[in-house]
This record gives sequence, structure tokens and C-alpha cells, in this order.
Amino acid sequence: MTAHASFELLRHRAIESLAIEVSEYRHRVTGAMHYHLASDSDENVFLVALRTVPMDSTGVAHILEHTALCGSERFPVRDPFFLMLRRSLNTFMNAFTSSDWTAYPFASCNRKDFSNLLDVYLDAVFFSRLDPLDFAQEGHRLEFETPDDPASPLLFKGVVFNEMKGAMSSVPSTLWHTLCKYLYPTTTYHYNSGGDPEHIPDLSYQDLVDFYRSHYHPSNAIFATFGNIPAHEHQAVFDARALARFEALDVSHIRVDREKRYHAPLRVQEHYALDPDEDTADKTHIVVAWLLGESADLDDMLAAQLLTMVLLDNSSSPLLAALETSELGNGPSPLCGLEDSHRELTFVCGLEGSSDASRDAVEELILNVLGHVAEEGVPAAQLEAMLHQLELHQREIGGDGFPYGLQLIMNALGSATHRGDPLAVLDLEPALARLRSAAQAPDFIQRLAKRWLLDNPHRVTLVLSPDTQLAARRDRAERERLAEIRAGLDAEAEQQVVAQAKALLARQAEKPNADILPKVTLADVPADLHVPEGQTRTLGPMAATSFAAGTNGLVYQQVVYPIPAIGDELVDVLGYYGSLVTELGVGADDYAATQARQAAVCGGFSVSSSLRGAVDDEQSMLGFVVLSSKALARNSAAVSQLLRDTRDSVRFDEHARIRDLIGQQRARREQSITGNGHGLAMLAACAGMSPVAAISHRLSGLAGIQAIKALDKSLDADSARQALAERLQRLHSQLVEGPAQALLVADHDHLGALESALGSAWADAPAGRLDSGLTARPTRHSVRELWLANTQVNFCAKAFPSVPVDHPDAAALTVLGGFLRNGFLHRAIREQGGAYGGGASQDNNSAAFRLYSYRDPRLAETLDDFDLSVRWLLDNRHDDEALEQAILGVISSLDKPGSPAGEAKQTFHNQLFGRSPAQRRRFRSRVLAVSLADLQRVAETYLLNPDASVAVVTNSAIVDALGNKLAAWDFTTQRL
Repeated sequence: MTAHASFELLRHRAIESLAIEVSEYRHRVTGAMHYHLASDSDENVFLVALRTVPMDSTGVAHILEHTALCGSERFPVRDPFFLMLRRSLNTFMNAFTSSDWTAYPFASCNRKDFSNLLDVYLDAVFFSRLDPLDFAQEGHRLEFETPDDPASPLLFKGVVFNEMKGAMSSVPSTLWHTLCKYLYPTTTYHYNSGGDPEHIPDLSYQDLVDFYRSHYHPSNAIFATFGNIPAHEHQAVFDARALARFEALDVSHIRVDREKRYHAPLRVQEHYALDPDEDTADKTHIVVAWLLGESADLDDMLAAQLLTMVLLDNSSSPLLAALETSELGNGPSPLCGLEDSHRELTFVCGLEGSSDASRDAVEELILNVLGHVAEEGVPAAQLEAMLHQLELHQREIGGDGFPYGLQLIMNALGSATHRGDPLAVLDLEPALARLRSAAQAPDFIQRLAKRWLLDNPHRVTLVLSPDTQLAARRDRAERERLAEIRAGLDAEAEQQVVAQAKALLARQAEKPNADILPKVTLADVPADLHVPEGQTRTLGPMAATSFAAGTNGLVYQQVVYPIPAIGDELVDVLGYYGSLVTELGVGADDYAATQARQAAVCGGFSVSSSLRGAVDDEQSMLGFVVLSSKALARNSAAVSQLLRDTRDSVRFDEHARIRDLIGQQRARREQSITGNGHGLAMLAACAGMSPVAAISHRLSGLAGIQAIKALDKSLDADSARQALAERLQRLHSQLVEGPAQALLVADHDHLGALESALGSAWADAPAGRLDSGLTARPTRHSVRELWLANTQVNFCAKAFPSVPVDHPDAAALTVLGGFLRNGFLHRAIREQGGAYGGGASQDNNSAAFRLYSYRDPRLAETLDDFDLSVRWLLDNRHDDEALEQAILGVISSLDKPGSPAGEAKQTFHNQLFGRSPAQRRRFRSRVLAVSLADLQRVAETYLLNPDASVAVVTNSAIVDALGNKLAAWDFTTQRL
């Protein structure tokens, strides 16, 4: 709580429910705010955020976020951010551009590493060099197709330019940005803060510099830290490294004003690009949105969250129920919900898979439901269930994949950005108590629905329709713009374009003087891997493994069944099974009643399947189905019974419900392509490597998307719905005949009661037996596939058959992925090629080594670069420091902490699949022992295979343009 002399303490608050103490400080000179979340966690987190409120769609804030990390005053090296990724044991390291702020966060469990990263981040943010060549690389530039030939076509290039082409291929992204354009006619949210590819080339270098000087100043900064490093130690570094060099600046103008309100609802229609070969029928999105109260008003925000949950939380919620069952569309819009990060809250609902002509009917459907809620309210039990959900969310300790401390900071950042009260956002208990008291009023929900929705004229209805010619028109407009620019270039200007391309290439080829950057070494690596220990005992008919962990009053229960030897017919529905089970009725209750029951007792109930290859043989595999829940400790018995009832009597007879859910799942799967195209391409490329890889591609990969589209279409027939329900029932019956195991995680004080609850609920359950587990035919064959999708950019993958995790070469191959990325692929694919990302990795589960690119403007050239990366490795001498950096990257990922519950789950499931603590430690030791000779040996052994597999996600226009360039690859074309 002690402040450094340069800061003054404004407030301090202990928050028992989060096990933290929060202090608010202000820098005495500049006014910079510092929020410190003191915790006993060794995973320390830092974030500095700047309010950034662009008033155009050039992407200035986004491009600045990239460019600021490309060299600074103390660290004048090209790309210190990516260099530090390699010289660090960080558990998280990134930068974000939001609609009204830009943030630079990192986390590390190593004090030396934290100090190193803090120095680099502070210098990058406040003393960035902003080299014009970095702007050209990261933002946009003009370049000839053949860089040194002015007679070749002129192109736009740039990492953000291509990233946003990929991002705006996503229909939900297009829907959101289009909606904001009308919902916010005058404020920063009217514009695309990431950048619209049509407007990004309008941004000049001077615009970037001016924005940096006005926005990246400590007076406009919000610092936040979490962990066991004292606040005054952080502040001493903040002041010495940055703040002491600044005077106060008036930044009151850097804010988001209240939006000018409409006096009558607005109806608009726009379009999104759809592949020319796609059918446009029933692909229109219709959404209705309102502006509500201020997000910085905590009582308003919680009331809006409660109203949203009452309306949309689950299938027993009135508005979601209406949207799910309406014949006007295929399902609820992906935008349904509350946006609470903007200054003013935004409520959105609507349908996808509709038609233009249904606008008025969709609007009427929504308003009728809201009218009924405003008149009749909702049952008291439903309101209580939603208040329970808010309490559970407040108590849960996260940290799996995203550091817990950073999660808390991000929760409070919006309030800090809008000059609200972030301490109150973190300490929700008093506000929740006020909300619970206010909600006792019999007309509480009615008044909210009437005031914020029915009587609120600032309402926008957006119809977003597919247009199969839009992408071609955009391409033509870009070509015409380039032609106009080309016509205006004289000989001197042409040479300037050539000279910039040459200078940029030379800069990218430079070996950076990384010695000026701080680093950690292998000597800083912890001696051992932390693995929590559980206790296994028999509860009723099953073995149960219990972990005592700091879960802040939450309890986690899982019941796990081995997947038996089921035929292909049932394997095909395994991917749908998990997403359906918790959405259907149980026993005498239909799905709506069951959803209400779930919401009343637990904060998460899911079913999933997991497949992995054996540690020593990728052609063998194991599979499990997991029923998983989390709840407040007081609901342990109710959740145990819910798990048992679901196992015994889930209802696959709700055919209409299954049909609706499959349609919704199809839409989500199709929309996932632009965000996870590289992952899908890698699954496709690996499909011939092992049975696990083949099934993964078939169920959750591109082949799975193909399959669900066909299934969804077939379910128009009653007989097809009946057949699917029967297959799901047969699968379920076979699964639950097997021997179950349980996983229990809770605070020490609650663990005994949790064990008793599970034992009581399952006391009379059958013991189960497993005659044989899931098997599949061994497979090792190559594939060459082009997948045509609705995307403006490419996702490329190449895969080589390799080895499973316990093979002695698996460690070297895992290190090799980072070595190739750091030394060759990042430069060739991202910096020179303009893709948003690219790299390599060993998949120890599928026994495959993969190279990939993400949101890539190139295709054939990237596939060539994959091969060149291997030649680079084999034909050159490499230094030990590059090896050490690759090893550090692997160790960082292996040692990365999770939440207390997450680490227990990871340990349990690893052991299910033969990944014992001893095996995991053995693999870690092998990683630490990898040599340069090992890297070259495994590359020669596995990566010179002429039968490597290739898969690319692209579009038909790109394929047509490339023509003969793709002939040598002998691709089979698949259409999504």
C-alpha cells in the first residue's frame, strides 16, 4: 500500500471475494493513474493503456499499436517485441487495440523476466522511434508486384492492411462494425478502430506521428499491475524509466462523449460479401440494437447485465426462446447480448439465416416479447437464477489461457478508460447487494425493459444481406484506385517506391543487435515442473480423484466415460453429441425447464469429447467423454444430481430442438473459418498422419464443416431428424455403459461435502464395463487440398509425419518449431510476405510437424517459404543463443500456470491419456537438453519427406488468378 514518492495514494480496498487488495494511485506530476491489485500470486501482470479515440477508419490506433513495438529510444532494434518473446519466460505477452483504448500487457512468474519486459514495454510506449519503414511494413505501403520493376502492377501491402482484410471477411465482424456505424452516428464507435481496408491507405505517416504525440502521453495513461511485487517498486520503475521526463498535459479532450440520440427508430440495409458460388437464400442477418445507460455507472451496468441475462441467458429465457424457435431465421444472431465496454451500454438481439423480407416480422417478434416482459415480468425463480449467475461470475478465479490478474485488470479497464470507478467494478459485492435489493421490487424487470428498450427511441434495425458481387466490386475499386495512383507517378516517384521496397527488404534482412535487449537464460528456468497432487478414492460405483485448491468457494465436478469401440456411424455424430446433450431436456422436463434448472444451480454445464494418441504410438488412441460442471459450494448436491439425471435420462426425443441446434452450430462453424483458418488448414494437412488427426479433421475441421452443412440441409426431412436422434441415443447408451470416473476440485473446506454429494447422487449407479476402447485403422498418407471458402485472404499449412510425445525426437521437433519461426518464418511470411502471422509447431498428439500462415495475402510463395525454411536450417550455421531462445519458448509454455482448478483438471486429464507427471517431466528434461545438432538431425529425418501434406484455405478468385502457379502442387479442390 506504500506509494513511491512520485505517486500519491488515493484509495485502498480489500476485496475478500477475489483474495486481492486494490490500491489507486496518481502520479503527482503527470496525473497518470496506477491501479495495483496486490495478491500472493507469483504470476505478476503489467498493463499500460492509453485512451485512443480515432475519428476515422484508417486504423491509426491499430497501426500505431503495431509500430510502437518496432523499436524505441533505449532499444533501437528492429522488432524488440518479437525479440523479447524469444528472450523471455513470459506467461503472456501481447498488445490490444479496442474501440476506445490501446493496451500493452504482459505477465511473468520470473522477477528478472518481469523487470526486463517492463523496461522494454515502457520504452516502447513512451519513447517509440516510429521508423517510417516500420509504418510501411506494419501499416500500409505501395509496392510493385516485382519490387524493383516499375512496369509490374502496383499493389497495396502491409501487415494490418492484410490482417483487416481477413478480419472483415468475418460476417459477425462486418455485422458489428456496420451496426456501430448507425448506432453511433457521431462518436468514435462510428468508425472501425482496427481499420477498414478501403480507408487504411488514406493514413499518412505524419497522421500516425501526430496521433502518437497527442495520445501516448502519461497524462493519458492508465497503469495496472497484479501480483506479489509491491506497488512502490513498480512506481519507482515507472517514474525512473518514463514518467519523470514528462510534464502534465491537458488530455480532457481525449474522451468519448455521450452519443447524440435519435428521436425515432432507424431502419437500414447494407450488404456483406459472399462467395459467388454460394446460394444467397436465407443468409440475411437482421439485428435490432439499443443504446442504454452509462457503462461507468456500476448500478446501471449490473442492471443491464441482469436484464440481458433474463432475456437471453438460456433457452428458458423469453427472448432467446423466441429467437431459437422462430421460423423467420435459422437461429439467434451471434451478436445477441450486451456490449458493456463502450461508454454507453449496447443491447443487441436478432436472427441470422433470415431473408430481407422478414425485417418487419423479426422486429415485431422482438418487440412483442419485450412488451410481454414489460407487462408481465418474469418468474421470481428465473430472476433469482440470474442473480446467482452474477454472484458465481464474481467469485470464479480464472487464469486458464489468460492470466487471472490480467482478466481482473481487463474487467476494470473500461471503467478506468471512461473515468469511472474501477475499484467498484472489481469489488462487486456491494453493488450486487444493491441490485439484489432493487430486484425485490415486483416490477423491477418490467421497468427496465420499458425504460431501456420499449420506450427508447435510439434503436437501430439493421438488415445485412449477402451480395455475391461485392467482393469483386471491392477488388475492382482497389485496382482502379491503384491504377489512378500509378498514372500519377512520374519517374522520380516510381523510383521512390522502388527505393522504399529495397530499403524495407534490407531492414528486414538485417541481423538485429539483440545484445542491447535484456534477457533471461536457461539458468533462470525453474528446476522442476509444478504438478498438483490429488487423492483417489472410491465413491459409489466410481473412482474419484479429488484436488484441494484455492477456488474461492466454487466447486468443480466432472464425470468421465471412456469412448468404447463405436462404429464410424456413431463417430460421425460424436462431434454433435457434446454440444447437444446439455441443451436438451432431462427426464420429464423439456429443454427449457432443464435450462432453467441448470441456471439455478450451476454456472457452467458442458459435455465434451477428447481424443489423443498414445504417448508411444500415434496409431493407437484413447477417447473420453466428459460431463463437466462448476457451481457455488452450496449447490454441490444439486449439481451432482443434475449430472446423474443427465446421464440417466437426457431426452433425444426433442427432434425439433435438435434440428434448431444443428442449424445454429452450422452457422457458428462456418463463421469460425476467418478466425481460425490456420488451425483448420493444419487439421486438414495432418488428417493422413494418424487416426486421431483423421477423426479431428472429420469432426471439428474443414471436413466437419462440410458434413454439418450437409446434415443441416438433410434435417428438413422428418425421417432424417428421427434417424439422427436414434444415432445420438445409441451413442449415449453405449457411452454411459462404460466405467465412469470422477474429478472433484474445491477449497479444502468444501471438498468433503463435495465428495459426499457425488457419492450420494451416484450411489446406486451401475458400475459399468468396457469391453474395448475406441479404435481406428492406422493411417499414414499425404493429402494435397485446396479448400474454397468465403475469405479475402489465405491460410496455408504444410505437414510432415513425425513422432508421438514420448519418442526421444519429440522434444527436438517441438523446439524446432520455435527455431524455424524465430529464425526464418516470421521474417519471410509476416514481415516480407505481409501475412498477419506464420510459424511452425510439432503436434505431439497427432505425431505431425506443421508449418502455417495466418491471414496471408500470398499462397504459392508461402508454400515455397515453408520449404526454404528447412533449407535455411540445414544449409547454415546457427548460434547457441537462437537455440536457447527456442528452448525458452517451449519451457515457458510447459510451465505456464493456470487457475487452481484448471491445473487440477489438466493433471487429471493428462493422466487419463498416459501423460503422467513422470512422463511430462521426462519430456521437459529432453527439451532442456536439445542441441543444434539435434535440430538439424530431426529436420533431415522428418522434414525432407517428399510426401508431405499441404492444405490451403482460400477463395476461387485467388485460385483463378494464380492459375498455373498451383499446378505443380496437384491439389484436390474442396468447397465449403
